[in-house]
Amino acid sequence: MASSELFSVLVEVRLREGIADPQGSTIERALPALGLGGVSGVRAGKAFRFDIAAADEADALAQATVVAARLLANPVIEESAVTVTAPGAGV
Repeated sequence: MASSELFSVLVEVRLREGIADPQGSTIERALPALGLGGVSGVRAGKAFRFDIAAADEADALAQATVVAARLLANPVIEESAVTVTAPGAGV
């Protein structure tokens, strides 16, 4: 049996371009009241962090991509970005 290492994973999920983002719009409209004008294009999303045991970084990325596609993101309206960090490097 091959040895495995523990990799840190960050999955960022956001709405696809063209999908209405009412949460992002609300945040963007509220920013000037906080003295933070000049901010535009706000899009809300969610992030998931977890560890995954894998033989190497490529295997960890492949496994994490499956988790993101099958469980964490709705492929009809959302897209995801997966980042895998080698052991000891931190996310």
